[in-house]
Amino acid sequence: MTDDETESVLSDSHEGSELELPVIQLCGLVEELSYVNSALKTETEMFEKYYAKLEPRDQRPPRLSEIKISAADYAQFRGRRRSKSRTGMDRGVGLTADQKLELVQKEVEDMKDDLRHTRANAERDLQHHEAIIEEAEIRWSEVSRAVHEFEKDILKAISKKKGSILATQKVMKYIEDMNRRRDNMKEKLRLKNVSLKVQRKKMLLQLRQKEEVSEALHDVDFQQLKIENAQFLETIEARNQELTQLKLSSGNTLQVLNAYKSKLHRAMEIYLNLDKEILLRKELLEKIEKETLQVEEDRAKAEAVNKRLRKQLAEFRAPQVMTYVREKILNADLEKSIRMWERKVEIAEMSLKGHRKAWNRMKTTNEQLQADYLAGK
Repeated sequence: MTDDETESVLSDSHEGSELELPVIQLCGLVEELSYVNSALKTETEMFEKYYAKLEPRDQRPPRLSEIKISAADYAQFRGRRRSKSRTGMDRGVGLTADQKLELVQKEVEDMKDDLRHTRANAERDLQHHEAIIEEAEIRWSEVSRAVHEFEKDILKAISKKKGSILATQKVMKYIEDMNRRRDNMKEKLRLKNVSLKVQRKKMLLQLRQKEEVSEALHDVDFQQLKIENAQFLETIEARNQELTQLKLSSGNTLQVLNAYKSKLHRAMEIYLNLDKEILLRKELLEKIEKETLQVEEDRAKAEAVNKRLRKQLAEFRAPQVMTYVREKILNADLEKSIRMWERKVEIAEMSLKGHRKAWNRMKTTNEQLQADYLAGK
């Protein structure tokens, strides 16, 4: 919207005020005019900025914001403009949309350049301040270390031997050492500065050579470089995809390897536990076998005694009554002893059978675990 259109709207609003418009329409009209005025103000400021870049400072006309007029003159000026707009005389020619677009694009480019320069300056200032902070931290650490060494070497000696010549000599020696260190550091920094200057000259020379080479290049060389760059980019993309596939396969392989490692760890734990249990069962079996041998020996002895007694009983001839009674009592005792030993033999045989069953069951379990472990591998 141009100034003449705005003035026509204002004139229409003044004429419409005589017709007593409703309050809602007046509020809408005021809001619309405020929006139009803000847009025109922004557009005018941008045009003035662009015009100020083109014209010298001494030949610039005064801005509208710099012109100070009274309220009566402003009203008279507005009345004249309103009358001119009504009659249609002396109407100014405004900018076309393409011209406005060109101005806006130039303004946007200028703003981008300003933003780029501002960002570069800010980064340079940030690096400068970071270097100052790093230098201050290094200097602070050196001062702290020097203070600590001075307190450790000099102040303790002075506090122990006050007014002695040895303390003064130590202070002088400490100052000489510090001066010598400072001179050495200064010499190192000077040499480093010289080397950095040489490197800077080399870099500038290389940069100048690169610029000369780049100036010597033609469009054909640039096209060839673009084609080679595209080929290299395709190769890099293919290599990246291949690397991604290899990473995925490597991840899957690592997962499978970790699973097999966990299985192997569990199998080793089971194997160690079974080995310990086998040793315990072997010891128990040896103990049972020893007891079984002892019981067999006792049983053989009891059978021999039993046979001897039975033989004696078979060869027995009717003895005397008292002899018979004594023999009878002795026989009863021997039978009790035989029954007791037979009961012991039965108990030992039952225990041996139980241990043999347990040993067979453990052996079967161990074979099953070994088969599962071999199948897991």
